[in-house]
Amino acid sequence: MLKAMGIRRGVNLGGWLSQCDYSADRLANFIRAEDFARIASWGIDHVRIPVDYNVLEDGNGGYDAPGWERLDFALAQCDMHGLKAVIDLHKTAGFSFDKGEMETGFFEDEAYQQRFCRLWEQIACRWGHLSGRVVFELLNEVTEPRFMAVWNRVVKEAIGRIRVYAPNTLILVGGYHHNAAHAVPELDPPADDRVIYNFHCYDPLHYTHQGAYWVDMLDKSARVAFCNSGATEAYFEQLFAPAIEAAAKNHTTLYCGEYGVIDIVPTADALEWFRVINAVFERHGIARCVWSYRAMDFGIGDERWDILRDELLKVL
Repeated sequence: MLKAMGIRRGVNLGGWLSQCDYSADRLANFIRAEDFARIASWGIDHVRIPVDYNVLEDGNGGYDAPGWERLDFALAQCDMHGLKAVIDLHKTAGFSFDKGEMETGFFEDEAYQQRFCRLWEQIACRWGHLSGRVVFELLNEVTEPRFMAVWNRVVKEAIGRIRVYAPNTLILVGGYHHNAAHAVPELDPPADDRVIYNFHCYDPLHYTHQGAYWVDMLDKSARVAFCNSGATEAYFEQLFAPAIEAAAKNHTTLYCGEYGVIDIVPTADALEWFRVINAVFERHGIARCVWSYRAMDFGIGDERWDILRDELLKVL
């Protein structure tokens, strides 16, 4: 389905409409027109645009907020440069993958769930006619297995309400443990033939997130070379197997919405990780989107990649 739409290799626009200070300067200038032109010049075919609910909702129960205009701008730029787009709701009222954002209660509170569905109705109403260019991703990285029963129910309701306005738009749905591949089998069968299973991959975490200040479980002083990471094609084949099997069983396909290596790792070393994981993506026809374009501790557009970026783009 994604292949037919021309979606195979993408890059995330992380830190623009999500995971930011939400200032007018950030929303207007972190990603500009020239960035879409640059991304297209790399041979990338789509961007994933993480967006938080609070840049779309105005706080008064309405939707008079700056995020809509910024997304209109992004989609116009994508159209101009031949890029497709994934609109990813990265945070919703009552839930964020990042506990530090203090968004809680979504999976226990019907009011939050209805607010989520209403927001998606608005998104579908505004951009549902762009089904040949735009994909919807319902929510970024559900965290805990205990949320899955509620999540499956909310997914079904949200998709039903989206379909009123966007009957043909592809929709991405992921599971727990931050969209882990092993959680895909816990998702209900797709509500229709335009729903795709979504997962993320930053494995092995001790390699891709070495030195990450926000990961408490890791020794922040430890450094791991790729040759000692354990990241082989066989490793990724085993890691992805549950997701591949679940997608085949339920007659859908897979999308890896995030994967990448922290900027602490030397680019030549990180390149080897990208080479291996993308070989497995290619073998199984899995579309993917690298994290991230600029900054955010993972930027492939940052200066550090200048010497090896051409090599990176060959293997993404």
